[in-house]
Amino acid sequence: MPRSKKGKRGSNKCGRNGVKGESGASDDELASDVLSHYSSASESASVVDEATGGGGEPVDEQTAQEETEDKLKQCIDNLMDKGAKTRLAALSSLGGAFSSKLLYDFLIERRLTVSDCLERSLRKGGGEEQAAAATVCAQLCVQLGGGDEGEEGFKILRPVLSAIMIDGCASVAARQSCARALGMCCYVSAAEDGEDLVKSMSHLESVFTMSYPNREGTLPTPNAGAPGLHSAALHAWALLVTLCPASRLTVLLDLHLPKLQACLESSDVNYRIAVGMTIALLVELGRDIDREFEFEDSDTLCECLKGLATDGNKHRAKNDRRKQRTIFREVLHYIENEDFSEENIRFGVEGIYIDSWMRRRVYDAFKEVLESGVRHHLQFNPLLRDIFGLGPPQILDSSVKSSKISRFEKHLFNSAAFKARTKLRNKVRDKRADVM
Repeated sequence: MPRSKKGKRGSNKCGRNGVKGESGASDDELASDVLSHYSSASESASVVDEATGGGGEPVDEQTAQEETEDKLKQCIDNLMDKGAKTRLAALSSLGGAFSSKLLYDFLIERRLTVSDCLERSLRKGGGEEQAAAATVCAQLCVQLGGGDEGEEGFKILRPVLSAIMIDGCASVAARQSCARALGMCCYVSAAEDGEDLVKSMSHLESVFTMSYPNREGTLPTPNAGAPGLHSAALHAWALLVTLCPASRLTVLLDLHLPKLQACLESSDVNYRIAVGMTIALLVELGRDIDREFEFEDSDTLCECLKGLATDGNKHRAKNDRRKQRTIFREVLHYIENEDFSEENIRFGVEGIYIDSWMRRRVYDAFKEVLESGVRHHLQFNPLLRDIFGLGPPQILDSSVKSSKISRFEKHLFNSAAFKARTKLRNKVRDKRADVM
């Protein structure tokens, strides 16, 4: 990927976007891109697959929609079933549908029922059910968007997500899932609420700071599963840091950068990578506030990063070494020269550029929640299109319309294209009210 000097980000929350409809690709290539995306995005959406014929005979658009809604209603009913297996299956089906389709019209009338069911699964379910419910919580917030409805759901779910995440007796998988959900739900739903933002960040800090060195400078020996939990909490916290006003951000930089540098010596490769990416993000945000910003002990930090970028320790797995070297080369290039390896994410006839650490963290967070469905949401979901500065969903051109896209997909596209259902988000940090 080409390296470019990081430019000043625009008014959109995540900087500039790229639209690739004019790239010169052939009509066949564009149609193939869209069709292959629809195929991958629907792999886990058994509810939708069944309703649309599962690849068999075409189903009338209205019939398909009704059958899909009937299946979803049954899943919601099953969330209240006494059997744990039935509830887990319902959560899995809802998660697949929420990931791969836009269901705002269906969910807006049932949001409180779904939120209550998810809260019940979180409070009373076992670890596997709690983990699945937390993931669906995050997907529900993405479906409802950044308006009053999403904020209403977050107010219900935030206390229980936080409680499970900080509960040392809860399963590690459930705690990790709750950390990711807390970060995403807060980012989507509570960006304008300083109190919720502060509380969520504080709870996340209470988890990953357990990995910080003690007063003697020694890193604690992690318990089983702890590095994965710390990574999830740190990534979620880093997502929320991008919403902080400058005054709060300055405090966070002074408090956390030195401790995070020490955590680069962690024995877990994935946690080291999470730490390195967070350091790069914090430095980037610091430079946004003050172009002369420089980390106090930058020479020592760069030496550490160079060591990790060239690590050839044979005791580490080959794939771990390769992944670590790749990430830390990028972190080092940014810290030293403000270079960033741009990445272009294609979806349909459009694309977005990942051209900063903030933009990467936001995209990665949505990808963790939506998995293969992230491209579908980038194409059609007004919330993601607002966050990434893409504007209203585009009408497909004639070459793409002539391809074999289902009527149901076209219906969802046209419905989403004219929904103005997310509040405008204040996207420039120094214009945000300083409420923290």
